[in-house]
Amino acid sequence: MADKCSEGLLNGTVPGERGKQDKSVKRGNWGNQIEFVLTSVGYAVGLGNVWRFPYLCYRNGGGAFMFPYFIMLVFCGIPLFFMELSFGQFASQGCLGVWRVSPMFKGVGYGMMVVSTYIGIYYNVVICIAFYYFFVSMTRVLPWTYCSNAWNTPDCVGVLDGNLSSRAALNLALNATQKRTSPSEEYWRRYVLDLSDDIGNLGEVRLPLLGCLGVSWVVVFLCLIKGVKSSGKVVYFTATFPYVVLTILFVRGITLEGALTGIMYYLTPQWDKILDAKVWGDAASQIFYSLGCAWGGLITMASYNKFHNNCYRDSIIISITNCATSVYAGFVIFSILGFMANHLGVDVSKVADHGPGLAFVAYPEALTLLPISPLWSILFFFMLILLGLGTQFCLLETLVTAIVDEVGNEWIIRRKTFVTLGVAVAGFLLGVPLTTQAGIYWLLLMDNYAASFSLVIISCIMCVAIMYIYGHRNYFKDIEMMLGFPPPLFFQICWRFISPAIIFFILVFTVIQYRPISYNDYVYPPWAISIGFLMALSSVICIPIYAIYKVCCSEGDTLLERLKNATKASKDWGPVLAEHRSGRYAPAFSPSTESHLEVQPLQPEKRRSEAEAASPVQGSNGSAHSQDSRL
Repeated sequence: MADKCSEGLLNGTVPGERGKQDKSVKRGNWGNQIEFVLTSVGYAVGLGNVWRFPYLCYRNGGGAFMFPYFIMLVFCGIPLFFMELSFGQFASQGCLGVWRVSPMFKGVGYGMMVVSTYIGIYYNVVICIAFYYFFVSMTRVLPWTYCSNAWNTPDCVGVLDGNLSSRAALNLALNATQKRTSPSEEYWRRYVLDLSDDIGNLGEVRLPLLGCLGVSWVVVFLCLIKGVKSSGKVVYFTATFPYVVLTILFVRGITLEGALTGIMYYLTPQWDKILDAKVWGDAASQIFYSLGCAWGGLITMASYNKFHNNCYRDSIIISITNCATSVYAGFVIFSILGFMANHLGVDVSKVADHGPGLAFVAYPEALTLLPISPLWSILFFFMLILLGLGTQFCLLETLVTAIVDEVGNEWIIRRKTFVTLGVAVAGFLLGVPLTTQAGIYWLLLMDNYAASFSLVIISCIMCVAIMYIYGHRNYFKDIEMMLGFPPPLFFQICWRFISPAIIFFILVFTVIQYRPISYNDYVYPPWAISIGFLMALSSVICIPIYAIYKVCCSEGDTLLERLKNATKASKDWGPVLAEHRSGRYAPAFSPSTESHLEVQPLQPEKRRSEAEAASPVQGSNGSAHSQDSRL
């Protein structure tokens, strides 16, 4: 009896409900729920957790920043995460198919695809740079340790150069009129990137980076070659091993002299900053962007869940794990930076950085001070690779799933591997310009504009469409039908009022705090910023364009009738398996709906045994005819 109960829970059935074969043979499902949770953790926990959150934390009041951060997590992060997971799981469709709930808003799904395309292009370039540093770290002496290389300038002052003591050399540089440049910074700018002087001056393709970009796309494709069946197995390693590396680096970091100073700099609360609106804006933005809301990935990953999976539980586990990882990574980063600041005799703020500057300049320089520095460098960049791949898997799967679900016929489902290959090849080709001498300028332009305020707009419209166009009562009934209980009152209030208000606050904050992008001392020209805004608008513009198209194509004599028909849920909205379509989703079969539904036998084992017991009818060619259990 206990075995049967445990089997029912593993199948995702609601307790007390008759056992069901809760699988979609046509689309496929996760092998088990651990695969889904690990994939979602790998998707949410990315490079930003390591190179952005610790910097935001110390810049916005240290420990005091944790208060608004967790407030935003509870009232915005977890509710939005739960909404997207439940949305995708209920319909078992990707970011396009789910908009059968209100066809006029399908442009939101296209906007998510555009955003995922932009992010997928430049995110893999960051991974390829991490691959490059990983490979060059396999040496006795890290190439950015000293200033005696061909690419170094007279301004270079290394902390381990033998001509001066490291502290005296640094103080000399700090007191001089020119700014000190470290060997890691010159290695990054003058050798790895061979940086040009302008975003319009592409220069030549950096062949080592191009080769690493090819490696990273091959790895992503091979891991997704069989969709979630293969990626679900890979994440057992890619989603868990970064925590092993973080722990190794943390243990090594806290044993170093000066580590406590760095950690205190990271955590010491400055309570006066709690009243600063910018701190709350940064907290809300970090929660929103780090969880991956409105990218389409959460909807896609949840669409491969079994219908009765408890996504409410999963959303809480994954969201808290993501934020805890950010906090934990801060200890790893600032313990090493504190050691470096102590070694140089300067304040921690002089060595702290974020983004590529932290990952490829500040932290690598700190690693040169450690014994057996190549080992720590290999571990650090291997961790960055795995963190990036976890997100990249979901970005690529989002695009592939959307294309396959949209076409929806057996031909493309059987050839999903070729769709994955096509998307990977296109992503590689589109990423080639980012490996040129001006590539880092374009990468940062895409990062700052392609996936910034457009995500906020997409998420806000999604909330409004589900809660107010489709109707909150309808959606709450859908969740109760799927999970066996309605969403808690807290989530109902957040979805209807609090979360949209916070999203709107993030949008206003982003507009008010807008500053033209720059990279170190380089200021982007107006034409480049215009391209950035066009990239941002290219995802948002999908929403009104498709809405106008849908209204024009809808039936009705007046504009109001067309609007009603365009926003009304289509007949094939609902659970994809016919056995789950009960109540108002009870199927009234027609040619338009039959093609979207998949019928499974309620007790396939019993049906199979009955078929075997019956005497098969032998045909003239000796073959036996048996009843097919699927429609």
